[in-house]
Amino acid sequence: MELNEAVHGRRMVRAFTGAPVDRAVLDRLCDLARRAPSAGHSQGIDLVVLEGPEAVGRYWDVTLPQPRRAGFRWPGLVVAPSLVLVVVDPGAYVARYAEPDKAATGLGSGPGAWPVPYWWVDAGAAVEHLLLGAVDEELGACLFGLFGHEEAVAVAFGIPADRRIAGAIAIGHPAPDEPGRSASRPRRSLDEVVHRGRW
Repeated sequence: MELNEAVHGRRMVRAFTGAPVDRAVLDRLCDLARRAPSAGHSQGIDLVVLEGPEAVGRYWDVTLPQPRRAGFRWPGLVVAPSLVLVVVDPGAYVARYAEPDKAATGLGSGPGAWPVPYWWVDAGAAVEHLLLGAVDEELGACLFGLFGHEEAVAVAFGIPADRRIAGAIAIGHPAPDEPGRSASRPRRSLDEVVHRGRW
């Protein structure tokens, strides 16, 4: 599949058949994600891959307990056979920018020194690589936030306390679903988005 086709065909899929995704396919998707750019080549992104009913079920038990599932708008999301948690390590960026070739930036003094915390930027790049890879593999994928459940998910899956979870990506074989409410919003035109020479 051509990149242009994958970009235009990508959308958030919120319903899955539940059929498992081959581990080799998940590995290819994770490999794409790890090849995303990172500031200073800090490589401060980790991926926690949850496969199968036990691991995926534990995630949903922590974030969407059974009593709340009856009213959940996207029940097909819960049957995704795989989830990938995108985890960032701010400390990896601070340590990298404390090294001699980056020390003059002042960003090695701590996370607060970063006017734009690039671990989030790099996580977004890794997510997009994975989402486009899913399209190329003819799979569906959906990025969603953990909101108030980040700490509980980190504890449940042994994620170190100094890391942050940027989001979760459900991956699987798509089932018929309805677009999210936001999908009906018109996309801004290229002329509205691009400012040439100045704003």
